[in-house]
Amino acid sequence: PGQGTTVRLTFPRCHDALAEEPACAPRPDPVRGRETILIVEDDADVRLTVVDMLAQLGYKVLSASDGEAALRILDSGTPIDLLFTDVIMPGHIKGGELARRAAQRTPPLPVLFTSGYTRDEIFHSGRLDPGVMLLGKPYRRDELAARIRSVLAGNVKAA
Repeated sequence: PGQGTTVRLTFPRCHDALAEEPACAPRPDPVRGRETILIVEDDADVRLTVVDMLAQLGYKVLSASDGEAALRILDSGTPIDLLFTDVIMPGHIKGGELARRAAQRTPPLPVLFTSGYTRDEIFHSGRLDPGVMLLGKPYRRDELAARIRSVLAGNVKAA
């Protein structure tokens, strides 16, 4: 104590030529769109992030912080091509109820659910019907883009 410390690091010298690193294969750009998507997410940070991601992909985005606000938008007559909703939210109207209302529209509005809970937990607790599209949180932008595009194209398979 009071004397200080000296540390020496010794690395072996390498005389070999630098090997070229393999070039990384470029990632394809995420699929883009022009449709209107209604985002329903109670977590403000998550909502802002997904709105930003989808806007960067070319989508027109509307957002609501809960089911009641989403219903007002749905009932306003605003053209919407997809409902992207969290399953579990505060308030009286949850994601499942929003999906039922969206299905009653003419034509029925496609729905993509998202949740931080596991798929088994969501379905076993009766919060969603089997066979619906569910994108687990956290997700990457390319995962979101692909799933959104798949639902909009009608290529809906149970996830």
